[in-house]
Amino acid sequence: MLIKTYKITFLNELLSLYDEMESERFFYLVLEHFHSIKRIDLALNPNFEFSEDAILRWNNVLNQLKLEIPIQYILGKTNFYGLDFEVNPNVLIPRPETEELVDWIISNNLDLKNKDFSILDIGTGSGCIAVSLAKNLKNATVFALDISEKALATAKKNAENNEVSVTFIEKDILNTLDFDTQLDIIVSNPPYVRHLEKAEIKNNVLENEPHLALFVSDTDALLFYRKIAHFALKNLKETGFLYFEINQYLGNETINLLKEIGFKDLELRKDIYGNDRMICGRI
Repeated sequence: MLIKTYKITFLNELLSLYDEMESERFFYLVLEHFHSIKRIDLALNPNFEFSEDAILRWNNVLNQLKLEIPIQYILGKTNFYGLDFEVNPNVLIPRPETEELVDWIISNNLDLKNKDFSILDIGTGSGCIAVSLAKNLKNATVFALDISEKALATAKKNAENNEVSVTFIEKDILNTLDFDTQLDIIVSNPPYVRHLEKAEIKNNVLENEPHLALFVSDTDALLFYRKIAHFALKNLKETGFLYFEINQYLGNETINLLKEIGFKDLELRKDIYGNDRMICGRI
């Protein structure tokens, strides 16, 4: 069967759940994953054909997409900050907004090329933040902490696959106060979605991604920020910085919390969608 013929069937099967642009994005992601054929390749050579075995593999993907399983979990990988990462239901799928946080940290520390410094990523999940920082800040000693043994196993694979050194630590930050190393940077993208915001979450996220890494109590939405800020106050160097990804609806509340705890020079930044998303401050 011609690939372009199967594409029509593939898109039609998905249009009741996804819009045309997203359905096409899925098609070309799978095309490159299975066949190393890019969109431009198909445009230039529209007579590429599928084998019967290939059609079976594609139908399997199609059936999973119709169950609203994220394409990243189906393919087992995603791209983040120019690097490939393994992903599975034990870890959140990295978001573009988090790439902006990573870019902010890297941009702020380019002058440390010739200086050794230390970074801790709290709630590392897939390791996307820690691995990306280790890859781009060569003099950094990077630590990554998570409560989930399974998430850490995935993060370790991602560090190995991207050929970087990261020290992984299995701990619950809510029950951790001390750290063996005084740190230059602490960064965290902790759980911050309140249960009252579930209605805004797409079903493919709600039904598949780990709730432990997503949700926080409605009555104490800043629990992780408070705990991590107190931890940072004790374990950052005097010149150290704290970076957070935050709930878009709680920017001012998070700034005020950090001020009360003792952080200064706080900066709140918006993401590419115009939402309050990142904070940086120092002790």
